[in-house]
Amino acid sequence: MAVTTMNFNFFSIFTLVTFTSLLSGCNDGDKLTLSERSIIYCSEGPPETFNPQLSISGTTTDATSKQLYNRLLVFKGKNNILAPSLAKSWHVTHDGKKITLYLRQDVSFHQTNYFTPKRLFNADDVLFSFNRILSKNNAYHNVSSGQYPFFESIKFNELVDKVEKINDHTVRFILKRNDSSFLANLATDYAVVLSAEYAQQLSANNNQHNIDILPIGTGPFKLKDYRVGSFIRFYRHDDYWQGKAHIEQLVYDISPSKTSRLTKFLAKECDVSSYPIAHKKITDRKDLTLESITSLNVGYLGFNTQKPPFNDKAVRQAVSLAINKQALIETVYQDQATRAKSILPETSWAYDNNITEISYDPKRAKALLASAGYSQGISIDLWAMPLQRAYNPNAITMAKLIQNDLKKINIKVNIISYEWTAFLRRLSQGEHQSFLLGWTADNPDPDNFFTPMLSCSATDKGSNHTFWCNKKYDQLLSSALHTSDINKRKSYYTKAMAIIKEEAPLLPIAHSKRFQARDINIEGDILEYFGGINFYQVSKRVSKKVDGKALNNTTMISSPKIIDKETMPIEKVNN
Repeated sequence: MAVTTMNFNFFSIFTLVTFTSLLSGCNDGDKLTLSERSIIYCSEGPPETFNPQLSISGTTTDATSKQLYNRLLVFKGKNNILAPSLAKSWHVTHDGKKITLYLRQDVSFHQTNYFTPKRLFNADDVLFSFNRILSKNNAYHNVSSGQYPFFESIKFNELVDKVEKINDHTVRFILKRNDSSFLANLATDYAVVLSAEYAQQLSANNNQHNIDILPIGTGPFKLKDYRVGSFIRFYRHDDYWQGKAHIEQLVYDISPSKTSRLTKFLAKECDVSSYPIAHKKITDRKDLTLESITSLNVGYLGFNTQKPPFNDKAVRQAVSLAINKQALIETVYQDQATRAKSILPETSWAYDNNITEISYDPKRAKALLASAGYSQGISIDLWAMPLQRAYNPNAITMAKLIQNDLKKINIKVNIISYEWTAFLRRLSQGEHQSFLLGWTADNPDPDNFFTPMLSCSATDKGSNHTFWCNKKYDQLLSSALHTSDINKRKSYYTKAMAIIKEEAPLLPIAHSKRFQARDINIEGDILEYFGGINFYQVSKRVSKKVDGKALNNTTMISSPKIIDKETMPIEKVNN
């Protein structure tokens, strides 16, 4: 996911507790300690908010979306088929303009020390969650800055005419036009469902801002404590509609330093670690496991096309030609990535095999720079993000390699980095000239690359930090969404990729794997192809104890099997 930022002092009202107290507990005979009933995840950065509607930062979605919330639909299986979640089935009319969703009736919201629900999930919660985004007159629209970057980038408010409540367990989205990606967007990490009842309580107490600070969702975990920049503590949601999570407590130990994360992981202070370094050191140990997943992503060098010198296409093209991408793949990604020919990975159905990559050609780059009036050279700023992400595991190192490449064509590069929140805020405000960032797809629809990354609608409050706006490009995206013919859609996207290559608002560098390290006693899938991580079905194998002594055999902390009480076949009715 690309990134945005929030402009409020968030989480200050939480009780601060010491990290060591999180895992304290009695060990009475054969009872498991709280530590043994918990998992500690060493995270690379803090969330910007506890509501993923408001941010497209990967650290935010990792910490919130799958842990605290549910969506109406989800992607399941290797083929990423749309499947029921809070909506147990749906109908789509022949013209694609009316989508009716039938909701589950057994879903509980979180009960916490700041909210006790008096009813189950229903249609009012769906209406509140999406009308907050759609309507500027909604009491919650402007709470927490009033920015919904993902939804703004896909022009959600221009697409959706209204959301209707048919009855307590049926809602209908009425669209102004057919959109081939609409259902896929309802399954993204950002399309979470909030509690309307909680919102009403907060309004009555004039505490509306708490809705994004003290979250209430329907997900497998609920928030217990957050200490800014240090840790997050989640407790299990025992009334979760899919069955209890295996673990009772989930702790995010926020450790931006990759060396610190590795040290904690090797010392068994973390059960799972994000974006690990020293892969061989991990694989050499029999008690640890290194795993990876190939996700739809792209790491790139972006240019602020509204600021000199990158308001000149020739300069953007020159810089692109001067960068040795293969050296970046070998050094930064350790050969665990493929060179990007376009923003779209080869695994996407819309990828065009005939597209050619921007070649490494310093001689031509120097000539282009001269033609733009910079024969004597130029100085530029390059912003490098401070965190590791799958699409760029070491932006500072990459920036230094780029600095060396551009020196050969008389471009002096000043490398700049800020603390993560400041980096994102300044980037959104357009203070940069060039930057290293990336994008991880939230769903398999190719529009999830084209629109959020580079559309005109994403330049204002969204995720297009190049501030490039091309009307012809936008028209191609619109045409692609208005047809259900796959071949026609692919032809539109092929033309869009050609425009990106010619205009060069960014240089696609790599499509990479996401790595994660875990103790061998941690079982279950955590990494997901789209939109971050999920600890719901993760369990921890611990030693049985009798009279306080560990035995050789082990037991798995577990919960009842997941039972989908209301699973129904997906229905598509043309009428």
